[in-house]
Amino acid sequence: MTELVAKDITVDAGSATLVRDASLTLSPGELVAILGPNGAGKTSLLRAALGLLDTSGGTATLAGKDVATMPAAERARLVSYLPQRRPLAWPNTVRDIVALGRFAHGAALGKLGPQDAAAVASAISACDLEALAERNADTLSGGEIARVHFARALAASAPLLVADEPTAALDPLHQLGIAELLRRFVDAGGGALVVLHDIALAARFADRLLWMRHGQVVAAGPPAETLTRERIRDVYGVHAHVATDAHGFDVRIEAAQ
Repeated sequence: MTELVAKDITVDAGSATLVRDASLTLSPGELVAILGPNGAGKTSLLRAALGLLDTSGGTATLAGKDVATMPAAERARLVSYLPQRRPLAWPNTVRDIVALGRFAHGAALGKLGPQDAAAVASAISACDLEALAERNADTLSGGEIARVHFARALAASAPLLVADEPTAALDPLHQLGIAELLRRFVDAGGGALVVLHDIALAARFADRLLWMRHGQVVAAGPPAETLTRERIRDVYGVHAHVATDAHGFDVRIEAAQ
């Protein structure tokens, strides 16, 4: 089983500590959402867990191997990473951008084998991009570009997917669409670790919530156990209404603390 395990991760930047003694696990068949305010250390923890950021302490393994020494191509075949900042170097077509997800499998633009082409077509379809497949990326809206990048991550066909704010810049309809895609990916046997700012969306779709504050993990567990008024107040410094309805959790921010 391909599992991502980070234990007691600490990340320092000069005199500042970005992450302190933080741990997480990600296994196939689960969706884990990381929640916390800006500057809580969420992105730094993700990058450190993937071996993309130097650590001052702790360990991180992927499929039992140290991520820091794992070849990049091997890592990319095991976990697809969608970073928070996703600039496009040139205005390729949507299909070509999605095809970049197959590079770890040895594919090249214009030379996709049958399995690569099928993975690209499936990802484009899953993200509702068929009508845009031959459009250049510089003609798309920010929300459309976000869906293209998510399709690229899906096209990699890795057993694990790590995404940093995949719903940023999306309207509510497409936020919901990305969350449903993540859920389907997990229900089909994948494992997904995502940073989200929408607490209600995270609670509706995630199996576990990992709450961060000041670089530390302050709570982790199922939404029913960890999502409370007190938790939101302690983590975000705001008062909130928390209840359940037919669709799951109803979370409304009421006022600053």
